[in-house]
Amino acid sequence: MPKTTPRKTTAAAPSAPSAPPARAARATVTPGGMSPAERAEFTRAWKRELGQRSDADTAAARSHAAAVAARTVLADRWAATQAADARRSAQRRVHYLSMEFLMGRAMHNALAALQVDAHLGELLGAQAPKLGELVANVPDAALGNGGLGRLAACFLDSFATLGLPSFGYGLRYEHGMFMQVIQDGRQVEQPDDWLRHGSPWELMRPELRYPVGFGGMVQTSGRHRRWVPGELLVAQAFDFVVPGHGTRHVSTLRQWNAQASRPIDLETFSRGEHAAAARHLHDADALNWVLYPDDSTPAGRELRLRQEYFLVSASVQDMLARHLREHGEVRSFGRLNAVHLNDTHPALVPAELMRLLVDEHCLEWDEAWAVTHEAVSYTNHTLMPEALETWSLPLFERMLPRHLEIVYEINARFLAEVRALHPGDDARVARMSLIDENAERRVRMGALAVVASRRVNGVSALHSALMVQTLFRDYAELWPERFLNVTNGVTPRRWLQQANPGLSALLDSHIGTGWRSDLGALASLARKAGGKRIGQEFLAVKRANKERLAAHIRRELGLTVDPASLFDVQIKRIHEYKRQLLNVLHVVARWQAIVADPGAAWQPRTVVFAGKAASAYVAAKEVIRLIHDVARVVNADPRTNGLLKVAFVPNYGVSLAELIIPAADLSQQISTAGTEASGTGNMKFALNGACTIGTWDGANIEMAQAMGPEQMFVFGLRAEEVARIRAEGWDPRARVDANPALRAVLDAIADGTFSHNEPARYRSLVQQMLQRDPYFLTADFASYLDAQREVDALYAQPAAWAARALRNIAGMGGFSVDRTIADYARDVWTAPAG
Repeated sequence: MPKTTPRKTTAAAPSAPSAPPARAARATVTPGGMSPAERAEFTRAWKRELGQRSDADTAAARSHAAAVAARTVLADRWAATQAADARRSAQRRVHYLSMEFLMGRAMHNALAALQVDAHLGELLGAQAPKLGELVANVPDAALGNGGLGRLAACFLDSFATLGLPSFGYGLRYEHGMFMQVIQDGRQVEQPDDWLRHGSPWELMRPELRYPVGFGGMVQTSGRHRRWVPGELLVAQAFDFVVPGHGTRHVSTLRQWNAQASRPIDLETFSRGEHAAAARHLHDADALNWVLYPDDSTPAGRELRLRQEYFLVSASVQDMLARHLREHGEVRSFGRLNAVHLNDTHPALVPAELMRLLVDEHCLEWDEAWAVTHEAVSYTNHTLMPEALETWSLPLFERMLPRHLEIVYEINARFLAEVRALHPGDDARVARMSLIDENAERRVRMGALAVVASRRVNGVSALHSALMVQTLFRDYAELWPERFLNVTNGVTPRRWLQQANPGLSALLDSHIGTGWRSDLGALASLARKAGGKRIGQEFLAVKRANKERLAAHIRRELGLTVDPASLFDVQIKRIHEYKRQLLNVLHVVARWQAIVADPGAAWQPRTVVFAGKAASAYVAAKEVIRLIHDVARVVNADPRTNGLLKVAFVPNYGVSLAELIIPAADLSQQISTAGTEASGTGNMKFALNGACTIGTWDGANIEMAQAMGPEQMFVFGLRAEEVARIRAEGWDPRARVDANPALRAVLDAIADGTFSHNEPARYRSLVQQMLQRDPYFLTADFASYLDAQREVDALYAQPAAWAARALRNIAGMGGFSVDRTIADYARDVWTAPAG
């Protein structure tokens, strides 16, 4: 497990993840299996739903009926949970705001939580469908995209399992981010129509509707300022139930759906101006369509701001209304509620909470600010300044005029404090201001989140240290006690127990079942890792998982891959800093080396890619095309047949990850050191027995420390070396000239070897690497290939490979999301003393 250290009160040394608290991080509450009454209700609901359908003999009907039956039981538990949470005394309720929640399919998780996933036949008789049939007929909930959304979903799972009073808040996207289709090697975005047939896992809450305004003007009434919006929408609540495991607790993901506040304009409609009569309905509905709309246009940027404020306003109104129902006043809101911002997207929370407390509930400014500061906390997920949202002042003022006044007031008071501590230091004042005065004036949302929050955390030890040394250095010098580290974690319920039942059964047979409720129990696997029998059993489980993935690749891509080959996997959002391109460079180098020396003792390898590029991210989409071009050439080359295959599996999501991760032999975690905040895919792979090849970055570091650095294939520059080389001046061409293998790879890409019909297709990409290479691919290439040779050497020894994979699993006990949530509950979400 990661080393246990006290939480530091200085910004320079954020704490490493602590050991799971003996009680808080263990799911040892009332068993979650169904009572006899619930089993009867489940069966009745199943029969009732099937009996109402004309297609009762279809898989789709059986799947829907099972979902309705599970939801019926969970809805009763959910109501009981809400009642119990309302009666809580001192424990704070956590409100977790995120623009995305990558939930995946709910069916398997719900049936596993009810402990009926293996007993459907016993419960439903001869009509009982197979679990695989039920799961296959339910779409992934398209409410997220990448690691940020999947982390939020893991948090909800842990909230429920640990019984933490909580709400998740998000938007109900009708078409998700997009469905990825590959046409001639290019990513094409299509709507993900996941709600086409509705969702049995959500409950519409008709009584929970809140007005959300935009535009308009601000009026003065006596001593008070009052916002009069020019446009009003209605936020309609839909609750997505999230069951706990080993408990009857059910958490809530409350999603907001935007609706027009008035019907069509009948007079305009009657004049034949049908589109104009319903334009406001269209504008409201547009907020619901997609996650992260393309912001390369003014309309796209405005839509993003509207989405973010819509989420914030509806959620803050909802949590204040609940608090008023339970306590009758708002002054205790901060003491009894934690409001957590998952990255900067919900950073309007402080401004909206201040508006409601001051303008609507008539608190004085200082009192309202004390409540706000007491409640709000913020997780930063990126060290890249360009990824911290800022909004142009004209757009912000036009959309949210009262909020801009509030931001100005927060800024004026804050900068007065800075000037008092640092008189005459105008540069510091400019750096710390909530308003960026350079060029176009902009509102800095990351700065607003930091200034308003009582706690600000990073998500790995390295990320948290770099966060206070670089991105938020001035703020950390002012408030060192405000900053800390909470390393990410993943839920073992979905990512091991449900995704990999074969490995779960193996663990049960060798170390007992205690790891299912306390992941730290995996540590006992280390002393067994070198055993012959467990190694053979592990390799058999891995082979079965690889055969499942190979069948999927053959079915979806028409490509035959060998399950005996090393499955080398990189699946994640396509981004330059994640360096899928470095992986491609190795593929080309390996292909060239095999062609040059086919008689060498090559280890057969299948390289698997998956991931989406943001629709406006041209460079990332070019990498996807290059992967396909390289795959087309390599897969068709008879000289490397049986030794090297490349597969890009489209439309990456949770369900696809549940198929790929258990099958992986090698996990590629190769971001430029100092750029990856944490990563959670690295944890999921290691938990499923994949060995990691990676840089000294993000949570890779803590994973290596937990399992032993010698158990990981570590390569590349360290973060401090990257910073030094960048500061001294970086000449990538010199690295290329000194490495003939790298020069041959780049020449092949640039000269059209992989794009015969368009030889110049990738010349600009290669030129950028030669001239700028901002993510240091050329600097790390030689070290990366050395590490890949170590991979080949170990994979040639199956027993030794199995032993290392098992030691990887043994080191993952500290990376359960239950430990993460216990750390948040202790260090971030506790009420301030006094």
